[in-house]
Amino acid sequence: MLAGGTVTLIYLTTTVVLADVVGLPFQAALASGFCVALAVHFTLQRVFVWVHEAGFALPFHWQATRYLLFAGVQYGLTVASTSLLTPVLGLPTEVVYLATVVVIGVANFLMFRNRIFHPEQTGEEPACAPSELR
Repeated sequence: MLAGGTVTLIYLTTTVVLADVVGLPFQAALASGFCVALAVHFTLQRVFVWVHEAGFALPFHWQATRYLLFAGVQYGLTVASTSLLTPVLGLPTEVVYLATVVVIGVANFLMFRNRIFHPEQTGEEPACAPSELR
């Protein structure tokens, strides 16, 4: 949660400062904020958040590849939501952007835990085997 909060603060601050203080067009500020946050986020996730005693199931290059693909999808959704939903909903771009960040944050957690930074399988049976659940 601390890593996610830190990255969110960096992402939001960079984007909003570049757009509202520096005067960059919002989409350019969004791209800059996203790139800065991406580098910080991957590093924090791999080094602090998802460290496993058994190690990672995927080697670094596959983690980075999956991470960047997922990040590309996130970026596309963020661009689409801020450019398409803003006029439809009649809300300021920043409001749509903040709502999008919240929704994507939930998706991040699930994807990282299950598909990108998941642990190496140790070969041990789970505490409750699927056959016992029936």
